[in-house]
Amino acid sequence: PQPPAVVALLDHAEQQANAGDLESAAASLERALRIDPRNAVLWHHLATVRLAQGQASQAEQLAVKSNSLASGNVSQQALNWQLISQARREQGDTAGARRADQRARELESR
Repeated sequence: PQPPAVVALLDHAEQQANAGDLESAAASLERALRIDPRNAVLWHHLATVRLAQGQASQAEQLAVKSNSLASGNVSQQALNWQLISQARREQGDTAGARRADQRARELESR
């Protein structure tokens, strides 16, 4: 169970991102992470926003952080590996993207 403030901030961040206000969405997610810094879902959402902002390297790092906190949550890890793949592709690392895709598929088949 997540603290109500974290749920509210995540909902707000999703609304902001859907409206195209990525900077505000990132700020809302960062606030939520100050409340719940070990929340893998929040790290993943922040990675998604950073990727949308064109910050592929930072997005990859945030997804790796999310994976470090998502032990036992195979579906979250697979989502993170998909995001890592996309971030690597945007950085021109096609071999790394293929490896990340493979890891995501391995997790999804569990």
